[in-house]
Parts: sequence; C-alpha cells; structure tokens
Amino acid sequence: MLSRCGRRLLHVLGLSLPLLTCRPLFLCPHRLMKPLVVFVLGGPGAGKGTQCARIVEEMDKTMAANAQKNKFLIDGFPRNQDNLQGWNKTMDGKADVSFVLFFDCNNEICIERCLERGKSSGRSDDNRESLEKRIQTYLQSTKPIIDLYEEMGKVKKIDASKSVDEVFDEVVKIFDKEG
Repeated sequence: MLSRCGRRLLHVLGLSLPLLTCRPLFLCPHRLMKPLVVFVLGGPGAGKGTQCARIVEEMDKTMAANAQKNKFLIDGFPRNQDNLQGWNKTMDGKADVSFVLFFDCNNEICIERCLERGKSSGRSDDNRESLEKRIQTYLQSTKPIIDLYEEMGKVKKIDASKSVDEVFDEVVKIFDKEG
C-alpha cells in the first residue's frame, strides 16, 4: 500500500490515470519519457530534508534551463517493505528509479542533530527516547530497502557526518555524474 505521500506524488504526476491519448504520439513526446525518480534515504537526522531543499533549489535552475521536467526527488521513501511493494505495484513501468541517494551517518551524530533541531523546531519526537526508537525502526525497516537497492547497484552513498556544505558538494558531484 502506498503512503499518503506516495499517493499524492502519483496524483501530481498524473500517473494514476491511463497514459492513453487520442492524439498521435509525435504530438506528445513527453508521454514517451518515463519520469526518473531519486529516492533519498538515511536515518533520522542524517540531513535528508536539509539536502533535498538545497537540491531542489539548485536543480530547479538547471532543469529550467534545460527544460528537464521529468525528474523527481522523493525524500524518505520507501521507508519499509510495504512502501516498496506498493511503489512497485503502482509504478511498474511508469517511472524508473534512477538511483537511491543514501545519507549515511553515525547514529549518535543523528541523535545530536535532532536534539539540536528540537530546540527550535518544536518537533515532539526530537527527544532522545523517541530518536532511539526511530533509529531502531530505520535500522529494521528502511536499511534493508537501502541494502536491496545496493545489491542492484543503485545506491549512491554519501558520508553525511560532514558539514552541510561538504555533504552538498558530494551531492552535486553525484547529480553531475548521473545527469
């Protein structure tokens, strides 16, 4: 079953509807191009949201200049086997997972970042007890998904323990290489 976020993505992409048209295909070349998807994964506090915001800001400029509108970042998805099965069932043949951007970070660094964020964010789950549970859930549910994509050769791993700017420099290198 797809999450609410996944269903919204399908709706935004218009992929829940059949891709049939009465017009000749040469009038609709964008229908021939499958969307390319990048899953962004990592533990709580690894920097997924921070880096996604920077990626979108930077890549919007590039994609606007190159008229590339068929690339999508999905932050924190798929989180577990059910999410992945729902994605595969719903999106089979409609979109291609280009790669998984994996922000790898030591659990203690992640906890410290979240505790610091919690001072100003107001997030009730940014406390040590909740964070330790979230990390266990990540290790049991999400990490096996990352490992699965690793076996397929689709994981681009970044050392997310570095500074925000250093991590972003690595992200840019990956996107430059992957296109």
